[in-house]
Amino acid sequence: MKSVLNSVGAPRHRPMTAAIVPEPRWPAFVAMLAAGGVYLALPERLSLGPGWGLLAIILVLMVPIAVSNRRGDFHITRPLVVIANGAITVGMIASLALLIEGIPQHRDSPMALLRGALALWFTNVVVFALWYWKLDAGGPSRRDARSGSLKSSFLFPQMLNEEGRDPNWSPQFMDYLFLAFNTSTAFSPTDTAVLSRWAKAGTMLQSLISLAIVVLLAARAVNIF
Repeated sequence: MKSVLNSVGAPRHRPMTAAIVPEPRWPAFVAMLAAGGVYLALPERLSLGPGWGLLAIILVLMVPIAVSNRRGDFHITRPLVVIANGAITVGMIASLALLIEGIPQHRDSPMALLRGALALWFTNVVVFALWYWKLDAGGPSRRDARSGSLKSSFLFPQMLNEEGRDPNWSPQFMDYLFLAFNTSTAFSPTDTAVLSRWAKAGTMLQSLISLAIVVLLAARAVNIF
């Protein structure tokens, strides 16, 4: 077989592709616990059930999640993480509805209102980061096991830099957390393009929730409600 020669006559070799390093799961698990802890800090009136209920659910689910993840039984880990994310999402939406319902009647003191709004804003960031992390390109397990280019619903800047780009680069939880933080603060993903329809729907919903929290706080501050 003839070697392909470069301009100086030396054989040209293709760079070997390095093995994909599995993504650590602990940042996402810590984020779930943080969301439960923040929910515990909500005023009791804004909690769906007892304030400690959401954190208790997450702690109960975290044991089989951690065990199955350590054993590599991702077919068990995945539905449990979805259940935990769903519980956080339901709690956040219910608390936001209670916050909106109570503002015209001035049911909450200014400090309680501020505390509740900040807690819900933080939860909004975390819960959407978890959904993006879990759903994009089939989730972390499929991203780790992929062969070839990553079929992501988000176009991260690292995917655009061809010169010196690592072909095995894959977004991890911190990348999705940064994406969710920007979406909640700037009401747009800023440096990351959103490609798929489900991801566009998710970022629109996240922006809408964040905008609602900010608008309600501003309206209450000027006594519109």
